[in-house]
Amino acid sequence: MSVKFPLRVKAVMIDLDGTLLDTIPDLAAAANMMLAELGRPALDESLIRTFVGKGIPRLVERALTGSLDGAADAGLFETALPIYERCYAAVNGKHTVLYPGVIAGLERMREQGFPLACVTNKSERFTLPLLDHMQLSAYFSMVVAGDTLPKKKPDPLPLLHACSGFGIVASAMLMIGDSLNDAQAARAAGCPVFCVTYGYNEGQDVRELDIDAIVESLFDATQLIQKG
Repeated sequence: MSVKFPLRVKAVMIDLDGTLLDTIPDLAAAANMMLAELGRPALDESLIRTFVGKGIPRLVERALTGSLDGAADAGLFETALPIYERCYAAVNGKHTVLYPGVIAGLERMREQGFPLACVTNKSERFTLPLLDHMQLSAYFSMVVAGDTLPKKKPDPLPLLHACSGFGIVASAMLMIGDSLNDAQAARAAGCPVFCVTYGYNEGQDVRELDIDAIVESLFDATQLIQKG
């Protein structure tokens, strides 16, 4: 997709983990709490950081195997997943921090008149309390979580669902994320997509992705868009 700046769009979708919030400290704490209950050694937070991006079930499997591509024993995984979810619910938001420029960016988008949707692969039962805890809920008129629909990113369905909810075509809806999931979902949906430089993306450089712009912060993204 070839775009001209400022990009004219009618609404903006924003990813959660790695884009709005650094949730790694909570995700890592929960992973190590789970591993401790299972009698397994703790993992470095830096390693767990590379495991984030495909949702909690995949994070659990990666933590169990210590590998991005590992396949955990089915029985062990079934035991571990509810333990992780319980542990994560206990620490959700406790150590999470806003990335620089997030509030300034959200405020600017509000001033520009953009309806905003948070589109995440995190389950709704973790997403909504986290947005509330971090005082972000009021910025979003729509939240599409990882279990809102039958499919999640990188499938385009969550993005198309948000477009439908706002009553606009995909080409008029910008996706801002931090990973291959966001880039692939946006391309499949027909949405323009920006990526931030600081997110997770499973340890890969976002500069390698098929995206329309790379931005240092959410506020920087606002300098490249205009209400269409």
